[in-house]
Amino acid sequence: MPEPFRLRVMMALCDRLKSITPANGYTHDLSDYTDDAGRPAERVFRGRDLFGANDPKPLLCVLEDPRVDPPNGAATNSPNQVNNFRVLIQGFVRDDKHHPLDPAYRLSAEVIRCLAGARESRTSCLGFGARAPNVGAMMIGQPVHRPGSDEVSDTGYFLIGVTLVLNEILDKPYGL
Repeated sequence: MPEPFRLRVMMALCDRLKSITPANGYTHDLSDYTDDAGRPAERVFRGRDLFGANDPKPLLCVLEDPRVDPPNGAATNSPNQVNNFRVLIQGFVRDDKHHPLDPAYRLSAEVIRCLAGARESRTSCLGFGARAPNVGAMMIGQPVHRPGSDEVSDTGYFLIGVTLVLNEILDKPYGL
């Protein structure tokens, strides 16, 4: 059975972020890797919000924004609907001793550059094409950078809100 459309969107977004590597012209490496014990490991996480000292830095987590927007457009009996799907991308970095937020600014700039490159056309993002269901647009919010030693993290981090416009077919949540 195929994955639900919204899960496929989250997977495509994470795959896009994993393309942040030196081989692709970036400074950071967010690709999957093999840890010291020989196990596959990730640096981009979907749906995870707790991290510890053993997690690699830099790392990103992608979560749904709990604030939900109403559907776009007028109510109809059509199964086709356009919805704003808001996600939050949070990045954690190793601190710079003298300027703790500098690494967070650098990584957030690369994340924004990567996301901006995922907008293939005016009607297609993240490789979903122009036919419904698809991601019709992406709006990238301004990043917020915070030092560590607060209730969120002991190292510097950032948060970027991203709104994806989903052209969905409600009676076909798995797509076509």
